[in-house]
Amino acid sequence: MRYSDVFGSCHPAVNFLYFVLVIAFSMCLTHPVCLLLSVCGAVIYHAVLLGPRSLRKSAVWMVPMAVLAAVINPAFTHQGVTILAYLPSGNPLTLESMLYGLASAALLSATLLWFTCYNAVMTSDKFIYLFGRVIPALSLVLSMTMRFVPRFRTQLHTVAQAQKYMGRDTENGSLLRRTKNAMKVFSIMVTWSLESAIETADSMKSRGYGEKGRTAFSIYRMDDRDRSLLVWLIFCGAYVLCGVLAGGLRFRYYPSLAGAPVTPMTVSFFVVYFLLCLTPAALDLAATRQWKQIEKEVRR
Repeated sequence: MRYSDVFGSCHPAVNFLYFVLVIAFSMCLTHPVCLLLSVCGAVIYHAVLLGPRSLRKSAVWMVPMAVLAAVINPAFTHQGVTILAYLPSGNPLTLESMLYGLASAALLSATLLWFTCYNAVMTSDKFIYLFGRVIPALSLVLSMTMRFVPRFRTQLHTVAQAQKYMGRDTENGSLLRRTKNAMKVFSIMVTWSLESAIETADSMKSRGYGEKGRTAFSIYRMDDRDRSLLVWLIFCGAYVLCGVLAGGLRFRYYPSLAGAPVTPMTVSFFVVYFLLCLTPAALDLAATRQWKQIEKEVRR
């Protein structure tokens, strides 16, 4: 049996700060080494958190999308001083445009993987716990939005199966019949979505959500482990940010490839950034290893 997600059991502030850091750095740092480290960290945590099977399912649509992003840039962007060949249209194919396309694909893949992990860890109750008192209306809307897609997909499968057993199959029959059945399912889903939103809003209003002086029960408590992780995340974020401000993570693709020189200081920026990306996976793997060791000792 797989050990439960240790990082997901941490305080919501720790989870939220971590994903803010890794997603922001993944979107802003275009250095090839940073992109590679971010992709590796996201892939490892995705596999640890959701399992290799979920990673393979994500790769089915993510790899073609990344390839498309890598191909589109050199096809439409012809900047760069290193000309490799000429396209049939007469435009040059440059090394810089190809590398920038690969960097865009890596950036897109890393960001999507981190957001997938975010949706699995940062549940709606955690988000409302953090921002329910500060921005009650917005936090409720965002919470409902984040959980809408998985709930909509589950309900869609249920409705489609029910309609199928009633003779309204959307996969068999003529095109006109399948279209009518699909529109029926879509109409049911729209009605369900609107009713669900209204019921949630009325339920939260009847409970006094957002009212001044309202108290709320919470199962989250900041312990020593959470404080240590907060200190570690703040250190890593500040260290990487210092690397950005100092130019140690600078890289340019156009008109020619150029980046910060490789020094022990720049290498330390990469190391800290990689450790930041590996933090949740390392916690889970260490806990899994400890749990297996305890099981072995118990069986003796």
